[in-house]
Amino acid sequence: MELNVLNKKGEETGRKVTLHDAVFGIEPNDHAIYLDVKQYMANRRQGTHKSKERSEITGSTRKLIRQKGSGGARRGDIKSPVLVGGGRVFGPKPRDYSFKLNKKVKALARKSALSYKAKENAITVVEDFNMEAPKTKDFLTFMKDLKLDGKKILMVLPENNKFVYLSARNLKSAKIVTVSELNTYKVLDAGSLLLTESSIAIIEKNLTS
Repeated sequence: MELNVLNKKGEETGRKVTLHDAVFGIEPNDHAIYLDVKQYMANRRQGTHKSKERSEITGSTRKLIRQKGSGGARRGDIKSPVLVGGGRVFGPKPRDYSFKLNKKVKALARKSALSYKAKENAITVVEDFNMEAPKTKDFLTFMKDLKLDGKKILMVLPENNKFVYLSARNLKSAKIVTVSELNTYKVLDAGSLLLTESSIAIIEKNLTS
């Protein structure tokens, strides 16, 4: 698949980049995507939820009413789970939700997500550029020139670029990541993928080696 390389003003540079079919042209594997996204979401969970059980509630252990003769159900102490303010039965406890996933499955999931974007024609390639200062206004102009304004953008850089990151930090519709931070969830969550020219080679190297 060939795409035109654009400059910062959205104009064609006359150069074209070929996207490797082994990364951007495979038959997507939905189950691999599911597993990778599930792992990403699970790893983000704090797992600090906690409720008090019967033994952890502060309260009297005095038997509330006599065992027989009241006409109602038997009552123990005030910490009983059936009473308001009592302990909770089988409540949540702190736990770790993370789990392992094979590297080959993760690579397959990322290639599948990138292939989906390629099939949807939702990939734009721009030449490597830099910004002289962190200005959100300039970044919005840049998006407008590329005809990406109003879309949810994921921009992939080959390495950290402080000025580009700061320019887009306050925009809900744009996220800036490096190639090393790219994952299946972020690719699928974006409406359009904006790749710099040099980041493509790194992505293909990481996913084919």
